[in-house]
Amino acid sequence: MSYLGSLPTDATLLQVFRKFPAPAAKLLDFHELVMRAPSAFGAGERELIAAYVSGVNECGYCHGVHTVTAEAFGVPEGLLTAALADLDSSPVDEAMKPVLAYVGKLTRTPSRMTDADAEAVYAAGWDETALHDAVLVCALFNFMNRMVEGLGIRADAAYAKISGVRLKEGGYAGLAALLEEPSR
Repeated sequence: MSYLGSLPTDATLLQVFRKFPAPAAKLLDFHELVMRAPSAFGAGERELIAAYVSGVNECGYCHGVHTVTAEAFGVPEGLLTAALADLDSSPVDEAMKPVLAYVGKLTRTPSRMTDADAEAVYAAGWDETALHDAVLVCALFNFMNRMVEGLGIRADAAYAKISGVRLKEGGYAGLAALLEEPSR
């Protein structure tokens, strides 16, 4: 239920973005940079990180949308559920497990990060650029989770599917283009 009285009680994030287009445009530009620009991580891996962080935060809206997006990029269905239940025994690729462990810890207890946490990521074959990119995705989705939860934005599975497919097909730049269009 949206906490913004000028929007419908079932408002979507796109409706919030349309109501506040100036910050939304800048935010979506940043999303496009973090989530789709060249990176050590493919778009699907970054969506996996986003969905994982959102799951750790129990942000149903972002977790739902970005799980669908990650799956549209080839992440196997059910992988996120398994990763959130028990990352160590999940079918997540071994190289990604330390990355997800890192962003999970950064989300839960940011002041407790250590050299050993970063070393685990490096030992899995990732470099400093990859660690930086993972931290940016983590930070962005911790921000988004708080924005969505703070504004009371919710979505059902049908909307998550529509939004996730839209993000896979058009990216965040495509979402920014929708700021001027009537509600969908």
